[in-house]
Order: sequence, then structure tokens, then C-alpha cells
Amino acid sequence: MKRKIVFVLLAWLCLTALAACSTAAPTSTASTTINDNSAVTPSTNAGKLNLNTASGDEFLAAIPGFGSRMVREFQEYRPYISIQQFRQEIGKYVDDTQVAEYEKYVYVPISINDSDAETLQQIPGLDATEAETLMSARPFATTEDFITSLRQYISADELELASSYQGDN
Repeated sequence: MKRKIVFVLLAWLCLTALAACSTAAPTSTASTTINDNSAVTPSTNAGKLNLNTASGDEFLAAIPGFGSRMVREFQEYRPYISIQQFRQEIGKYVDDTQVAEYEKYVYVPISINDSDAETLQQIPGLDATEAETLMSARPFATTEDFITSLRQYISADELELASSYQGDN
């Protein structure tokens, strides 16, 4: 009888310990940066992280409620070339509302001559019509030409941020 009680107590203790472990917040012990030779692009931008260069630790620190599983998913699809690609790939794992929430913390670097309208609209202050107008003015010979065209649509502060959204062009 005593053995049965000891066994039941031991089993209960193990189950309690397992339950406590499964509800603990995940922690990251190593940086999971993937180097894709775009070191010239800053990994942060006005509080947002570059999806192609941010480390796993940066994602975990910046995005509330973010777990190591999603770090792996974010990094699996690198390099991102459009925000549409991000939405499609991450949308396999979470709903559209959660994808939109993630977009508050991350961005896809802009290629001045190749990015689609949705990707260009990551630039604060730029709407769909303006993005389409910029696309119709392509090709831009230099980044400065793109910035000059962009200047007519957004404020000076937004223009400063726009420069940091650009990838290698």
C-alpha cells in the first residue's frame, strides 16, 4: 500500500514538473543570425527590424509574445524580396491579423527598381497611388534619383526613414 502511495505521489510530482516546464516562456541561448552578405543594411529601422538581417535574439527582444519557433520560420524564408512574400510564407503559420501585427516590428528592404507597390508602401506616409506612380517612373539610375522622386510624396522625417528602408540597390 505504501508503495502505491509513493508511486502515485511521484507520478503526480513528475506531471506537475512537466506542466510547469511546458508553460515556461521559451528562451534563446544562441544568436541565430543568418549572414546573407547584406551587412551594409542596418538591421533596425526606427524600431523595425530588417527581416533579412535581424538575428533571432533581436526578433525575440522586439516582438511581444514571439517564440523561437517563429524565429525559425522568419529566417527559413530569407531573403525576403517583398512584403507579399513575407505575408504568404508566415501566413502558413498564423492568421492575417497576427501577420499584420508582426509587420509593425519588421520590414522587407526596398529595391528601388524592383519592389512591388505593397513593399514600397512600407515607407511611412506612402500610399498605394504614390507607390504606383514611383513604379511607373522606373528605372532610377541612383538611389538619390529615387529619393528625389519620393520627396514629393512624404515629409522630411518620413524621407529620412525611407532611406533606411532601402536594401542593396
